[in-house]
Amino acid sequence: MSMFGGGFGGFRAGGQSVVGAAGRNGNGLPFAGIPADLAAGVGKLEAAEPDHGDPGVSFDPVADSGGRISLGRLLIGRPGLLVAAGLAILVETLLLQAGPYLVQVGIDHGIADRNLRVLVIATVCFVAAVLLTGLATAVRMRKTGVLAASATRDLRIRIFAHLQRMSLDYYTREKAGVTMTRMTSDVESLQSLLQDGFAQFLIQGLTMVVVTGVLFHYNPELAIITLVLVVPPLTAASLWFRHAADRGYNRQRDTIAAMFADLAESLNGVRVVTAHNRQERNVVAHRSVVGAYRDANDWTGRINAIYGPGTSVIGLIAMAVMLLLGGRMVLRGTLTIGELTAFVLYINSFFQPVQQLVQLYTQYQQAKAAVGKIRGLLSTPPSVGQALSAVELPPVHGEIVFDDISFGYLPTRPVLSHLSLRIAPGETVACVGPTGAGKSTLAKLVTRFYDPTEGAILIDGHDLRDVTLESLRRQIGVVPQEPFLFAGTLRDNIAFARPDATDDEVWAAVDSVGLRELVERSPDGLDTALHERGQSVSSGERQLLALARAFLAEPRVVVLDEATSSLDLRSELRVEAALDALLDGRTAILVAHRLSTAMRADRIIVVDDLGIVESGSHDELVLAGGRYAAMFETWAAASDRQG
Repeated sequence: MSMFGGGFGGFRAGGQSVVGAAGRNGNGLPFAGIPADLAAGVGKLEAAEPDHGDPGVSFDPVADSGGRISLGRLLIGRPGLLVAAGLAILVETLLLQAGPYLVQVGIDHGIADRNLRVLVIATVCFVAAVLLTGLATAVRMRKTGVLAASATRDLRIRIFAHLQRMSLDYYTREKAGVTMTRMTSDVESLQSLLQDGFAQFLIQGLTMVVVTGVLFHYNPELAIITLVLVVPPLTAASLWFRHAADRGYNRQRDTIAAMFADLAESLNGVRVVTAHNRQERNVVAHRSVVGAYRDANDWTGRINAIYGPGTSVIGLIAMAVMLLLGGRMVLRGTLTIGELTAFVLYINSFFQPVQQLVQLYTQYQQAKAAVGKIRGLLSTPPSVGQALSAVELPPVHGEIVFDDISFGYLPTRPVLSHLSLRIAPGETVACVGPTGAGKSTLAKLVTRFYDPTEGAILIDGHDLRDVTLESLRRQIGVVPQEPFLFAGTLRDNIAFARPDATDDEVWAAVDSVGLRELVERSPDGLDTALHERGQSVSSGERQLLALARAFLAEPRVVVLDEATSSLDLRSELRVEAALDALLDGRTAILVAHRLSTAMRADRIIVVDDLGIVESGSHDELVLAGGRYAAMFETWAAASDRQG
């Protein structure tokens, strides 16, 4: 808004934070994508980065972050910045309204009275007010920018910490793109409102209050007529707009989340898309998703196109009426020409905030919808939580007991029912059976990725639900079928569970699984950077790296979920040799697709029909002539044909 109601509010803080790309982050993994010739320059940029300090948000597996989030809560946490911004807003608002008054003084007491001194003083004061308004605006934008950036930084960390607490079932049912939307566009909408929206809302609101008082000071009769002409239609239009905008912006947040989800899925599955020639169909499908987002934007655009011009028409009609009535007063001598000029300018200053508030309400609705989505995420508790009374799990010997457990991913579709099993310390048990029988489910229950719906799982007599998650998972090593490698070095991926491990310990893990050849032929040895998801090494080498990671963690219990099912014969032999080193002296559960892996176990259980249908050594089960014997016969025949 200018001195007449329209200028300085147009400035916006547009600075973007520059995040250093080199060096190690909190999980010990460096960013691996910086070319060597740029490393020195990146290092200088990082050295110049300010200390971001402790955001005051930490990971706690017990504390429930809850959905307690509001726009007010995000602001009141920094009272110093809030008070400074508030004072700057107050000064800016008062200075903005000095213009029409100085114009009235210049006309009535300078031009009309032919007093050059008064005219010069009014002009100088006008220029000074403009300059001081610019200074107050700069201070306000600086303070609100810092306030918004700090508040949304803490919010992002809070969301990330909550996502770290969530159980696997959340990520199974929720699309990755939708989750990314909570951290990106939703928080960005909120930051935009906090950075400039709230300040402008206060400025425009205070302006309307100040101008209303000034109008009554000049001429109560004209002020009352103005309010009668303006307030009722503006109120009706605003109520309609609020109702329509609530629906429109919630729809907008949902459709942009769907768009991100479709994009993320297509990018993650790009190799499958290319292999099956699905590019054109995917473009058509994404066009439909993007079209839904466009339709949502069209809806909000239409209601803004009605509300914005409508309020402008109301204001212009009121101004025309005031010009007619005020002109008659000037002709009758009850109002000076300067006062009429100031009155008209103040009316303009009264309606300019209305236009600004329309846009601010649009911004507010977007942020409100974003807050609702974020609140919904933060109020979603993890299905596998840590009890407040949970205790540290002491070093275990490795006895595992499944005590009459039942479980199903869906309430109506049980996977396991009343299953009981005891695994002795140091024993290796292989789980075999048809696809979908529940083999991997047993592994997920032991690691407490899920909790049984009935019964209990105990390690050394301790119910898993009664011990802390950190102490439990510190003593359980997990090697999945598709190991995940992070963008970092070989060393960082091997030492992922123990970032403080020494070089000797890392090399011992490397040698234990037969990875020395890979490390020595790599250009930088253990400091060789891996591509995203470990795409620069073979699937067998990725599996060996996962085994080395588990070996270095020194767990007492090892869970391997079909760790050799996707490997060729040569890689399988290398991985199985590494398994012997990893499993030595440890309790182990092997989810085995290949019977060659199962045959290495001390005991084999056949999982089917919601439970364990057979249990024994390989020789015992073959002699029994049951399901395992049939599986072994089929596997042996297939192996002979391949041989």
